[in-house]
Amino acid sequence: MDSRLIAFERLLNIMDDLREKCPWDKKQTFETLRQLTIEETYELGDAIIKNDLKSLSGEIGDLFLHLVFYCKIGSEKKVFDVTSVLNEICEKLIHRHPHVYGDVEVVNEEEVKANWEKLKLKEGKSSVLEGVPNSLPSLVKAIRIQEKAKGIGFEWDELKDVWGKVYEELDELKEEVNKKSDKISEEYGDLLFSLINLSRYLDIEAENSLEKTNQKFIKRFQLMENLIKKDGEEINNMSLENLDKYWDKAKLILLK
Repeated sequence: MDSRLIAFERLLNIMDDLREKCPWDKKQTFETLRQLTIEETYELGDAIIKNDLKSLSGEIGDLFLHLVFYCKIGSEKKVFDVTSVLNEICEKLIHRHPHVYGDVEVVNEEEVKANWEKLKLKEGKSSVLEGVPNSLPSLVKAIRIQEKAKGIGFEWDELKDVWGKVYEELDELKEEVNKKSDKISEEYGDLLFSLINLSRYLDIEAENSLEKTNQKFIKRFQLMENLIKKDGEEINNMSLENLDKYWDKAKLILLK
C-alpha cells in the first residue's frame, strides 16, 4: 500500500481511539474546536513567515489533526465523514480545473483564476464576493475581495492607475483631517484598501509584508530596551530625542 495512505489511515485510527478513550477529546464539538483551529492556522502562518521549515511540518500536522477531528464528529452526527469530504473536494477540483481535466485552454494563472470565478457563478453563487468569509481579518478580507473582483475583469489596466487611486485617497484623507470631519475613519479605510490593491499589482503579499514589518519593529524595539537598560537608564523617563538615538543604534546593530 502507498505509504501516504498508510500514514493517513494511521491518523484516522488514532482519532478513533482518542474520541473513544480520551476524556478531553470525547468532549470536543465543532464549536469548541473552532478557536483552537484558528490558533493552529495562525501558528502555521507564523512558521511560514519565519521560514521555520522544521516547525512548519509539525504545524501542518496539527492542522491535519483538526480536519480529521471535524470529519470524525461529522460522521458521529451522520452529516458527513472523511470519505464524503475528500470526494467532494476532489469533484470540485476536477470541475473547476477544466484546463487540466477537460478541453479548456488557458495561457496563464490569471485566466485560471478568472475561469474559477465564472464557474462558481454557474454553480449558483449569487455574487462573485459570496465566498469571502465575514470573519476574515480585515486586511485578508480586502485582498480576497479584490482578487475576486479581478476574476471577472473589475480591475485597473495599468499600475499608474493604481498609483493615481492611492494618491487620490491620500488627498481625500488629508482634506477630511484638515476639516476634522467625521469621515476621517472612512477615508483612512479607503486609503488602506487602495494600498492593498497596490500590493497586488506589485505582487506583494500585503499580510505577510505587514507581519514582517511587525516582527522587525518588535526585534528592534526590544534591542533598544536592552541597550537602555544596559546603560542604566529608565526608558519611561527618556525624551523622544534620546529614544531616537537608541533606536538608530539598535538599527545599526541589526544591520551588521
